[in-house]
Amino acid sequence: MRSMLIAVGGNSLIRAGETGTIAEQWVNARRTAGAIVQLIRDGYRLVVTHGNGPQVGAQLLRSERAADQVPGQTLDVCGASSQGEIGYLLSQSLGDELAAASLNVPVVSIVTQTVVQADDPAMKHPTKPIGPFYSREQAEERRRHWGWEIVEDAARGYRRVVPSPEPVEIVELSVIRSLMSHGVLVIACGGGGIPVIRRGNQLTGVEAVIDKDRASALLASQLCVDMFAISTDIPFVYLDYKKAAQRKLENVSASELEIHYRAGHFPPGNMGPKVESALRFLKAGGKEVVITSYEYLTEAVAGRMGTHITAGPGTVSGKTAEREVSVGG
Repeated sequence: MRSMLIAVGGNSLIRAGETGTIAEQWVNARRTAGAIVQLIRDGYRLVVTHGNGPQVGAQLLRSERAADQVPGQTLDVCGASSQGEIGYLLSQSLGDELAAASLNVPVVSIVTQTVVQADDPAMKHPTKPIGPFYSREQAEERRRHWGWEIVEDAARGYRRVVPSPEPVEIVELSVIRSLMSHGVLVIACGGGGIPVIRRGNQLTGVEAVIDKDRASALLASQLCVDMFAISTDIPFVYLDYKKAAQRKLENVSASELEIHYRAGHFPPGNMGPKVESALRFLKAGGKEVVITSYEYLTEAVAGRMGTHITAGPGTVSGKTAEREVSVGG
C-alpha cells in the first residue's frame, strides 16, 4: 500500500468570494473529504495537513473585540483553537464519506506542535501578515498597547506582522507515525503546527506562524511517504503565470523546477512556498510531489492532471539540467 501526505490549502474550506461561515466550510469540507476518500479507495494510506489562515485570523479578531469582557488569547492558543475547529470539520466529513463508501477507516485529528529555534533570524524580523487591516490610528494604538509589529499596505491600510520561523521538529511525530501504521487516517500539523520553542524538557508557545507547506514537507519527509500532494487553488504550476507567455508545467524534474524557482517564476506570497516545499521534500529523499487544485486531486494522483515533480534528471528548454541547487539551506 502506497503512502501519501496531502497538504490541503486554506482555499479548500473558505473559497474566493465566501465569507467563511461554518455552513460554507461544511460544504467545502465535504467536497474535500470526497476527493480524499477516493484516494483511500484507490489503496493509499494517508496523512492530511491543512491551512488555517482565515480561521486563525477570525479567532484573533474575536479575541481582540471581546478583550473588555474575557481575557484575550495569544496567537499560539488561537492556532490551537483553529486546529480543533478545522479538525472537527474535516474528521466528521471524512468519517461520513468513509461510511458512505463502506470503508472501515478510523479518523483522528491531532493538535500538533512544531518546534522552532529561538535564535532563528526570522524571530527578530517579523514578515508574516495576520489578522484584519486597521487605520493608521488603530494600528498605532495596538502598537502601543500590545507591542505589535505593524506594516503598511498602501492599498488597504495597516496590518500586524509576526515571525515565520523554520520548522525543525514535529513534536507528535511518533504518535502520527504509529497511528498511520495502524491504518488510521490522521489529520495533523494544521496551519503548520503550533510554534513552540524547546528549552530542555519544556515547550513554550511563541507568537509566530509557521508556513503550512514547509511543515508539511518536513512531516512528509520524516514519515517517508511515497508521495507529497499539495492542494492549492489552480490545477497546475505555471511559468509566467497570468502573463501572455503563461504555460503549465506537467512533468518536471526537481533540477528543472529549481532553475525556474531561482529565475523568479514563483512569487513568495503565492506559489513560491509550495514549490520550495516540494523541492525540500525531494531533496530529503522523497520520490514524487504533485501540485494541483483539490477538485483534480484524484486525477492528479493518477497522473492525468496537475504538476508532477520527481527527483530524477530532467531537461530545461531541451537541454539537460546540469546543476542541483539546494533550497532553504
